[in-house]
Amino acid sequence: MAAGNHVLTGGPDPALVRRLTATVAREQAVHGNRLLVVGITGAQGSGKSTLAAALADRLAGMALPTAILSLDDLYLTRAERMRLAQTVHPLFATRGVPGTHDVALGLSVIAALEHGEAARLPRFDKAKDDRLPESEWPAAPAGCRVLLFEGWCVGARPQEADALADPVNTLEATEDPHGIWRGHANAALGGPYRALFDRIDLLILLAAPGFGVVSEWREEQEAKLRTRSDGARVMPPAQVERFIRHYERITRHILAEMPARADVTVRLGSGREVLAIEGRG
Repeated sequence: MAAGNHVLTGGPDPALVRRLTATVAREQAVHGNRLLVVGITGAQGSGKSTLAAALADRLAGMALPTAILSLDDLYLTRAERMRLAQTVHPLFATRGVPGTHDVALGLSVIAALEHGEAARLPRFDKAKDDRLPESEWPAAPAGCRVLLFEGWCVGARPQEADALADPVNTLEATEDPHGIWRGHANAALGGPYRALFDRIDLLILLAAPGFGVVSEWREEQEAKLRTRSDGARVMPPAQVERFIRHYERITRHILAEMPARADVTVRLGSGREVLAIEGRG
């Protein structure tokens, strides 16, 4: 279904937010008192966080207490990733791919919300490249009925083993020639992450027109971080380009296979304008 030429940049299109809010509200009504987990997936810079915030505001206005959990806030601590880099593969020092998240932490948050318990929502400081102390985590609203779970690979499925053989870029070719890093990340998707992603009741995909625009979108995000921090661990443009290559394989896989099974697919143009909404949106 065509959606017009609306832009997510600077704030999601109100018509898109209204449509998705209605979809979420209908699903929550079916679930009744059971927590509804809504997965929002999209490449870096596609507007996931902005969309989640707008949906949360509208749902709260409908007397549906809503919390937001980002996959990025489930990153292992810097020290934990350094140990992973030493014991499995050096590329795991960089946050992002499956294997660098605390899946058990995510499941514990969902379980607490399901039982109506007070739950603190983890937060990760990207500028410092480390998780914030628990004392600084916000609390979910009382009686939470909707959890918006957003992240670049939320709901992703593993690739077939033979698809891992050939590198997709120079990073894989030069730094993971034997496929240890990508194989471990792929196995994580088929293992621990499956339990987390299987908890999703409604999956929304913000589909980029292709991987080529992702570097530009991610650099826009990093530029905003530079203006808000003292510069610690904020990446210059050249480093952003290398960083994004860590995500290329799984992003391409998501764009190829997820539209066929996502409950709602929002097709985006290169400027993040909404080209079409497919599915239950």
